[in-house]
Amino acid sequence: MADHWIENHKRDSWRKQAKASGYRARSAFKLKQIQSRFELMRQGDVILDVGCHPGGWAQVAVEEVGSSGLVIGIDLEPCQPVDGALLMVGDITDPMTQERIVTELKRRKVNSVVSDISPDITGKWNIDQAVAMTLVAKVFDFALPLLCNGGSFVTKLFQGVGVEELINAVKPHFSTVRRYSPEASRNSSSEVYLICRNYIPWKTETGSVLVDYETEVNKILGGDEIDDDVVATKTKFTVRRKKNSSEE
Repeated sequence: MADHWIENHKRDSWRKQAKASGYRARSAFKLKQIQSRFELMRQGDVILDVGCHPGGWAQVAVEEVGSSGLVIGIDLEPCQPVDGALLMVGDITDPMTQERIVTELKRRKVNSVVSDISPDITGKWNIDQAVAMTLVAKVFDFALPLLCNGGSFVTKLFQGVGVEELINAVKPHFSTVRRYSPEASRNSSSEVYLICRNYIPWKTETGSVLVDYETEVNKILGGDEIDDDVVATKTKFTVRRKKNSSEE
């Protein structure tokens, strides 16, 4: 009970701070703490905010990049406008939405992708985890070609099956990849943020993070290859056809 009270108190504390500071959600402090630790956003940068609803991360990003920067947010749910940011409604995995984002960039490279995206939760943990990991991999595949040399990528993950495999698929694209849990995250949550710094496209072949991730996952699941050396064995099993009334 004491631990539960402390957790609720901390949660309320972050909410109160968010409200007092003019942020739309307590999650804004997660990005602020990530920024304080890793300094991924600078004045004049271009930021892509994936899963931007309700707009707290976009508010923080605008503060960091200033009037000379550009913040583009995308989410399935509409957000109230954020001064200095362009917030769009759409599915980040949909080609039409992706084309809109590319158009709005006007050939400018993205300095940092910040993603707080998560799928709709069904309550079935294995399914939710698989969908979440696949979604993150798809965001990487879309956003990496837009990222500038030396750019960064921050994304939310949920600790569990597939995390190590996703990290292995992402590592070749960045100088450093590490996990980080902001203080504003709830202690009871399994969420963690993957901090990817210094994008190095010249060191990696053109490929798909999703394909590499699925290949890694197949290894731990036993793969889906067919063994050519299987030897057939005899069995006494036979199928007996049930007689109908006319045959009796």
